[in-house]
Amino acid sequence: MEALTRRSIQLLRMLHEKGKSTNTYTLRVKQNDLAKQLGISRQALNVHLRKLRDLNCIRTGRGFMDITETGLNVLGVSSTPAFVFIKVSPRERGKVYEEIKRLTVQRAFRVAGDIDALLMVERNKLDEVLRKLSSIDGVKDTKSYVAIEPLR
Repeated sequence: MEALTRRSIQLLRMLHEKGKSTNTYTLRVKQNDLAKQLGISRQALNVHLRKLRDLNCIRTGRGFMDITETGLNVLGVSSTPAFVFIKVSPRERGKVYEEIKRLTVQRAFRVAGDIDALLMVERNKLDEVLRKLSSIDGVKDTKSYVAIEPLR
């Protein structure tokens, strides 16, 4: 793959952070607004978007931009994450939830049922997250599952 410029990577990262996860990350934004946020002209933005499109990092259409699996790979993000189910000691829940908020995860949820929290984690960060969870007082048990492929 052709090397991306720092600005192209910055643009791809911004699209990822502002996008909504489906099987891709979708962003609905006007190009003028995106150019302003990057501090570049719309013409310069179009050069970067064209390059990202040509390299199959993004798809664009009327009013939307999607980051593709290729673009996610450039960022080190997987569309098939790992999930960590956490059981917490009832007396430690508040403290544990505050610690979980500090972890590097895609999403974290407090849930009702047999578990107390659910984390969606980048596959390549799973070991790090499990190591950190094991050091938090009040975490009684964890179970992790790695997604194989999205079904839709």
